[in-house]
Amino acid sequence: MKIGILQTGHVHPSMGEQGDYDVMFERLLGGQGFDFTSYDVEGGVIPGDPQDCDGWLITGSKHGAYEDHPWIPPLEDFIRAVKAADVPLIGVCFGHQIIAQALGGKVEKYARGWSVGRKLYDFGGQTIPLNAWHQDQVTEVPEGGQVVASSEFCANAAIAYGDKIFTLQPHPEYNAQALAGLIRHRGPGVVPSDLLAQAEADLAAPVDAQAMADRFAAVFKGTSE
Repeated sequence: MKIGILQTGHVHPSMGEQGDYDVMFERLLGGQGFDFTSYDVEGGVIPGDPQDCDGWLITGSKHGAYEDHPWIPPLEDFIRAVKAADVPLIGVCFGHQIIAQALGGKVEKYARGWSVGRKLYDFGGQTIPLNAWHQDQVTEVPEGGQVVASSEFCANAAIAYGDKIFTLQPHPEYNAQALAGLIRHRGPGVVPSDLLAQAEADLAAPVDAQAMADRFAAVFKGTSE
């Protein structure tokens, strides 16, 4: 099964040892029987046909979904085409946001600021810890979207659109080493120091990235409930 990774950004140099986003997601989804191909969407490379891959995954990005970049409108067109073609689609962080925006929702810079580090998310009564790094949020869910996870800080933390599209605000692809690089090298001067200190203090606490890897795989394979 071929999965197309749509790279809407590239990792900060502090995370270089972890590989770029495509490498991180290939590692996250390893052992699931997938083959991967990557598209540099940020660089203007948009797939020609939703059927070119058996499933698609949109990565995180330093950009805002609402920003004026030449590659965002064609990406939104492609998202709508993927939905119309009934091809599985996953979105993470920026991917979560751009899918919501493309389907009629709203993304904004959240008034309460940043969420960084290990956070707890309620998936219908199941609490799953995951790493977060974002200021933007989906503030209006598109018609047809169902919120399937939330936190005290992020009401629309995961959204399902039927059984073929699943999107997630936090970053299951970020391990402790990747997050530490962001905390120490990207966060200072951008993210409030108290939030960075708490995130660093929580680095050793476990997260359940595997739960999200399994959920992504189920969407791609058509076995999700």
